[in-house]
Amino acid sequence: MTAYRTEPHIGPHIGIDEAGRGCLAGPVVAVAVYFPEHFDFAAHLPGLTDSKKLGADARGKLAGLVAQQAMAYGVGLIWQDEIDRINILNATFRAMSRAVFALAAKLGDVSLPPLLIDGNKTIPAQQWHSCTGISAGVPAWEQYLPLPSSPLPSHAPLLPEQHAVVDGDALVPSISAASVLAKTVRDGIMERLDAFYPGYGIARHKGYGTKEHLDALAEKGPCALHRKTFRGVRSEGGQFRLI
Repeated sequence: MTAYRTEPHIGPHIGIDEAGRGCLAGPVVAVAVYFPEHFDFAAHLPGLTDSKKLGADARGKLAGLVAQQAMAYGVGLIWQDEIDRINILNATFRAMSRAVFALAAKLGDVSLPPLLIDGNKTIPAQQWHSCTGISAGVPAWEQYLPLPSSPLPSHAPLLPEQHAVVDGDALVPSISAASVLAKTVRDGIMERLDAFYPGYGIARHKGYGTKEHLDALAEKGPCALHRKTFRGVRSEGGQFRLI
């Protein structure tokens, strides 16, 4: 689909964004959110914008409002073991698919409106259909979640019309809302996991490749949360080193 550089003129739609794609550890988290067609974002979600432009307190407050005001939303996670197996791009598509599936389960048996996805790519059919099952490692990881897992429908819905929106998290309010909720959910997960994997500073950097994180990796080596195929984590010749 064509990537827009300005907000397209559309009717009802589902906004989608992700958090954690560039991290060295933990899951990639996607959110799909569906608002009423004539929802007044300025009135009901004041200050809504790209999650990266918001502080943690403002983001957390908005995330709560998004969850309350949306008609429905879904959260999709793909953990680091699957990221390493299928690569981060495909994992991101799968996380987005799972988020839409979870949203669809809440809406019931209805046709889904178009998907508006932050970035310049839409979900390939192969990754959409790959999400009908859950990988074996997921239940073991999702026991750590601070929020209940989103239920998935018994069968995959049809892949709706899709549009990629470049800078959508700043241009399209529904995508901004998805970005805020995705970032808030993921941060909460990483803060919770810090207690299980101490010494890496996960609660502070949330898995991103900060100096603190890289120094801890150099000293301790990777833990089960780390994406072993990522630059900065993977080892060569049997010896851990930063590359």
